Amino acid sequence: MTITDAEMAGLLAPGGFLFLRRLSEDEVPPAPLPPHHGPANCLPEHGRIDSPVVDIDDPDLPAKVREGWHGMAAEYGLLDDAREFLLCVDYSDPEDVNSEWAWARVRLLDEWDLGGGDDGPLPLWMRFYMGDRFVPEFTVMALDGHVIMNTTLWGDGTVSTIVVCPSRLP
Repeated sequence: MTITDAEMAGLLAPGGFLFLRRLSEDEVPPAPLPPHHGPANCLPEHGRIDSPVVDIDDPDLPAKVREGWHGMAAEYGLLDDAREFLLCVDYSDPEDVNSEWAWARVRLLDEWDLGGGDDGPLPLWMRFYMGDRFVPEFTVMALDGHVIMNTTLWGDGTVSTIVVCPSRLP
């Protein structure tokens, strides 16, 4: 069963995201990715830039992930003047086995938290547990599609944010 936009707004609010609306497929700008690539398998020649990695056991994980994400969002122009951007969200009911991904237009509020740690405000599809800690994992894109960012957990137990921004290539 699909959750509603009102339910989505309720899920995102504790993390500091104001849900504005769900985009229809024809409203979504093309991602700045080569064909058949996601952010994680892009290369520097595609415009990929990586933030410093943070070990999931680092006691400063939440602060370091927040700092890395926000620094890259600011540097590469993810946020518009109203601090709006697109967030990839899962509209499926938490008990469904199949995900129902869509892009939502959101605004980053003054008080936000996407870092990770012992517990956190993000919906379950934006994080997962590693032992006693949750680790954020989600994808965002600029409203015009010029940059896409993915915060992810790597197989070596580290977290980082990847930016793909072809317009920054020399």
